[in-house]
Amino acid sequence: MKTLKIGKHAIGKGVFIIAEAGVNHNGRLDLALKLVDAAAECGADAIKFQTFRAPELVTSAGKMAAYQKRNTGKNESQLSMLRKLELRESLYAPIIARCKKRNILFLSAAHGGFASVDLLAALGVPAFKFSSADLTNLPVLSHAARYKKPMIISTGMATMQEIEEAVRAIKKEGNDKIIILQCTTDYPTDPKEVNLRAMQTIARRLGTHVGFSDHTSGMQAAIMAATLGACVIEKHLTLDKHMQGPDHAASENPREFRKFVDAIRLVEPLLGSRTKKPTVSEKKYIPLVRKSIVANCSIKKGELFTRDSIAIKRPGTGLHPRFFSRFLGKKAKRNIEKDAPLLRSDI
Repeated sequence: MKTLKIGKHAIGKGVFIIAEAGVNHNGRLDLALKLVDAAAECGADAIKFQTFRAPELVTSAGKMAAYQKRNTGKNESQLSMLRKLELRESLYAPIIARCKKRNILFLSAAHGGFASVDLLAALGVPAFKFSSADLTNLPVLSHAARYKKPMIISTGMATMQEIEEAVRAIKKEGNDKIIILQCTTDYPTDPKEVNLRAMQTIARRLGTHVGFSDHTSGMQAAIMAATLGACVIEKHLTLDKHMQGPDHAASENPREFRKFVDAIRLVEPLLGSRTKKPTVSEKKYIPLVRKSIVANCSIKKGELFTRDSIAIKRPGTGLHPRFFSRFLGKKAKRNIEKDAPLLRSDI
């Protein structure tokens, strides 16, 4: 599969980890900057916010999702909730500056349609991210595709046909830099609904890079996703699970996120290569633990070699065990002491 780059990161070589800050900044610059610092200290490759103006995203008729009501303890309109979670344009410059200082990529989901796409393009984001809610927003996907940047698309609530339509719309604009993330839109996701094998179906059917947008509790699902070939994994990060807001409770705190990153980073070296051969560390043990053919007792010249008179023992510095049967029933050509290695010339 074609390797594509997001910033200096080659997608498809190792796992690109995104700390999903989302709206966990609660509209405050100080929290947004602390989230950048936390993501960088945890070892994430990128931090992702959300770009929208509430009226661009939802009408006054939009209702809060059940998890949003549960996590906020409120029952208000989506419009009212989202107004408080907007990332004001004046905040982008200091956030991006902090990302550069901390050597972490700035990303943001273009959640508010055409205007969000154009704003992020003007800010120079290295890739576009679209949430599951915009998978079927083909006009906006097509518009973003014309910028020829990598496109990361989440697929919660989606059918395979809807994913195929989105990929066709992007490719129609001459953009094949596509990463599709398996995702389940529920917070936290029930393990029975994670469906990681869908990544493999998507990769096989569409020939795109695949990844995982993780809404589960803990890190097991993400580790398994990396093992199955996810090249991008994102997960929500918060400074405090108990803060007011819709996503904090379903996010990882910095201590948890650090463990999450470390666990995923370990997957690649554990998988290794497709070649089966002794490792550098193993080579020194070969002569110590492998075995060779030796005399099991004192053997006199002219005596027959038998299953009782010869054995296969450590160390493996002598004749390979594959030659054992060649000695059976043959006469010894010399006197051989017990435990002495046998030679081909002994028969």
